Amino acid sequence: MTGEQPSDLIRSVSRALRVLEEVARADRPLSVKVIARRCGLNLSTSYHLVRTLCYEGYLHRRPDGDYLLGSQVAERFHEMLDSFDRPPRVSEVLRHLAAVSGHTAYLAQLSDGRLMVVDVVEGPHSPWLEDLQAGLETAPHATALGKALLLSLPSRARRGVLTEHGLRRFTSSTPASVEDVEEELSRLRPGQVVEEHGQFREEVACAGAVVPGTKWAIGISARGLSIPQIARIRLAEALRDLR
Repeated sequence: MTGEQPSDLIRSVSRALRVLEEVARADRPLSVKVIARRCGLNLSTSYHLVRTLCYEGYLHRRPDGDYLLGSQVAERFHEMLDSFDRPPRVSEVLRHLAAVSGHTAYLAQLSDGRLMVVDVVEGPHSPWLEDLQAGLETAPHATALGKALLLSLPSRARRGVLTEHGLRRFTSSTPASVEDVEEELSRLRPGQVVEEHGQFREEVACAGAVVPGTKWAIGISARGLSIPQIARIRLAEALRDLR
């Protein structure tokens, strides 16, 4: 939840969303009693909410009576991803980049100051990064994709993003302050390919750059603390293909 509570808050909607959030966060299906306790609701209200959510397809009731997320959540997720105005042919270019380089290819943009990954094509020479999957948000200061997008912003706006969301430490190499990020980016030009080595995940390197004329960035990841030269070349070719 963000911002101030609206004066016209519809409490039944707010409660239903809290139920969905609790079920989504859980590592196993939940009973109505557990949902009620975690959401701070009485049992009768919780039964009404879960029945309605099941009817609408947002929850699914298992034979044992416990609940997990329903298929409509996945439908809304895919609709959300499809709503982004992506660069033309970008899905084709990402698939080609992953195929010719062997490295996982990503498409991302900044959304409310967070790095939103919108598309991922996995490659065998890259590790699976659970925080860089389609639909997920992460902090931009530790990733090559995020740094490339930050580099495209005016300094004041960039500092605002970094200050508002903070600089979470992912590894011992993650930039620890706004000044650290600014110093790193000061050596680069807007539009240049940005690399990070072990700042987001130990023993993983990433490279990314903004697609010319857009607010999107594409990138790749690699095992180890360096980006193979052939992968850099393929990334540059993909950027040219999207011009």
